[in-house]
Amino acid sequence: MTTGSDLLALSPVMPVVVIDDVDDAVPTARALLAGGIGVIELTLRTPVALAAIERVAAEVPDIAVGAGTVTSPAQAAQAADAGAKFLVTPGCTDAVLDACFATGLPFLPGAATVSEAMRLAERGLTALKFFPAEASGGVAYLKSLTGPLPDLRFCPTGGITVDSAPSYLALPNVGCIGGSWLTPAKLLAAKDFGMVEKLATEAAALRG
Repeated sequence: MTTGSDLLALSPVMPVVVIDDVDDAVPTARALLAGGIGVIELTLRTPVALAAIERVAAEVPDIAVGAGTVTSPAQAAQAADAGAKFLVTPGCTDAVLDACFATGLPFLPGAATVSEAMRLAERGLTALKFFPAEASGGVAYLKSLTGPLPDLRFCPTGGITVDSAPSYLALPNVGCIGGSWLTPAKLLAAKDFGMVEKLATEAAALRG
């Protein structure tokens, strides 16, 4: 895995995971992997996120672990040092973009408008995160981009459910989708990793 395009091909669904208890990180990753999902995006939204990335990178090497919600240059560097194999940003400033490039890791920079997507394409990036997907126009919006921006592909994230996922995956410019429904907080709090595996199995079978 060396480019953002490689990231889009790992799984139809990229689980977007918030870890509050670092001890949940490894069993969550193992459950996703057992369900056929070979990638996990651990968001940098909690104090234990970097430690969670370290544990998954060390103990579940068969899953591609990445850092999501990268919003500062420092976070990009910290995530790389923690063992992240890729980065995901919700949006992109020049400073964050430069920091992501500096890590040498593949990454999905966030874009929500045509101008943002074009600016990222000017930097040689053709695999982008579309966020927040539902709030920014959803399937209809992404479909409208296929004409003017035919070379770009997206991982839409934000508000997507198991029911709406197939509509996104059916679009020619969507490589995968980001979803938080595979690892809801209540399941992780209950340590119900069996249900996480079940949801992962269902997600792995999704095709447009």
